Amino acid sequence: MITPADNSSNSLAIDAKGVEALKQSARQNSPESIKAAAKQFEALFMNMIMKSMREATPQEGVFDNQQTKMYTSMLDQQLSQNMASRGVGLADVLIRQLSGNQMNAAVASENAATQNGGADDLSSSLKTDLLRSLSERAARAPQRTSGDEAVAATDKPKHVQAFQDKLTAHAEEASKTTGIPAKFMLGQAALESGWGKHVIRTADGGTSHNLFGIKATGSWKGKTVDAVTTEYVNGVPQKRVEKFRAYDSYADSFRDYAKLLHDNPRYEKVLANATDVKGFAQGLQKAGYATDPKYAEKLTNLINRNLSA
Repeated sequence: MITPADNSSNSLAIDAKGVEALKQSARQNSPESIKAAAKQFEALFMNMIMKSMREATPQEGVFDNQQTKMYTSMLDQQLSQNMASRGVGLADVLIRQLSGNQMNAAVASENAATQNGGADDLSSSLKTDLLRSLSERAARAPQRTSGDEAVAATDKPKHVQAFQDKLTAHAEEASKTTGIPAKFMLGQAALESGWGKHVIRTADGGTSHNLFGIKATGSWKGKTVDAVTTEYVNGVPQKRVEKFRAYDSYADSFRDYAKLLHDNPRYEKVLANATDVKGFAQGLQKAGYATDPKYAEKLTNLINRNLSA
């Protein structure tokens, strides 16, 4: 139960009991109660962000199963609560906007969802309110002069920013050859390599610099490396050992990727639809770039969520 005396860092209202506690707290309509509820909503929002980030990450590793997903979800819940306890600014916005009757109105709108088993997630209306609050605060952030006053939730994750900083110049150079926006290529490289953390390794443990998972077919005369990969046959994933191309640098990887798409007729429609994220991703899948039936969906989501700005 959430009361003014509760420590919001000790629990996360993600189940029916937690949502009911939020409603009871809101009915008190006191500043302390609203503050406690706002901190919980901030934690819920952070958990939504963590969940979206997990969904945008490739999940085909040898340790990916229902058990690890369950424990990962529990970890994300705790991380969300820890981040919210430090504060990202959303709770302050909610306190101002949900004071008085606004909090009670939000609680009333949640009754139907809770009674119908909707406690696993926030209702669409409440999500909209949360997103609007965060957007309004983010819009004001550039006008601030102090870096300490910036909203942490609007910053890109460190691994995303580091990936962009390291490879954007190579992507922009490849963009001149293909006409494909640099962020589209960065997104595909991120999907194929797990944001650079799972680039195919050589036999001696070095990197192949192969960011795009390009295989070494019979026409390839350069260096190669063998690696286990997942291929989908009639929609069923199968593990196989395949030969992949190896490069001397990430710049070479981008250049070869650009050459592959530019010179191979099968990717002609991909280049023609390169101005649209969804069209680009679907074009790659239809051209047979990958056998994963959800490849286009994964790529579209990753680009929109991490590289749209």
